Amino acid sequence: MKKAFIPLAIFLLLVGFLVMGLQRDPKELPSQFINKTAPQFSTPQLTDPHASVFSPTQMQGKVWILNVFASWCVACQIEHPLLMHMSQSGQINLIGLNYKDRPDDAKKWLQKHGNPYQIVATDPDGRIGIDYGVYGVPESYIIDATGTIRDKIIGPITDNILTDRILPKLKELSP
Repeated sequence: MKKAFIPLAIFLLLVGFLVMGLQRDPKELPSQFINKTAPQFSTPQLTDPHASVFSPTQMQGKVWILNVFASWCVACQIEHPLLMHMSQSGQINLIGLNYKDRPDDAKKWLQKHGNPYQIVATDPDGRIGIDYGVYGVPESYIIDATGTIRDKIIGPITDNILTDRILPKLKELSP
């Protein structure tokens, strides 16, 4: 009789895991980097690759957003007008990381759509993206004044994400 309950118990356990999985938002992938120091890197800037490099240490003491984008990314085009609006407000330090892209393509794309970034760093082979745990583009990281990642947004930034998530987080982190 006890042996008959084992398959039932296993079945109920599997149903429980299924129900828990269905209640999760698939866009909310857990990040092991939240509340950890942002990975350090030094990479050429898109606008002047021979003379200028960017490193997160340059942003020490500032709250900033690292936005990972590419000219070939359709979803990046969706969020781009909002990034332009965010940068024009002057309230946000926005750094771009051009991911797995050809520099000429990225420059043309930014000339066509506008450049919302204070600095555009390059990641042509995706190694920086790997260090940050990038799943795909666009992705954005909110980094505090101590260099700690405080949030990760997967996918395009929307008005709702900006209003409900990014702006409150920036307000919380600002001195």
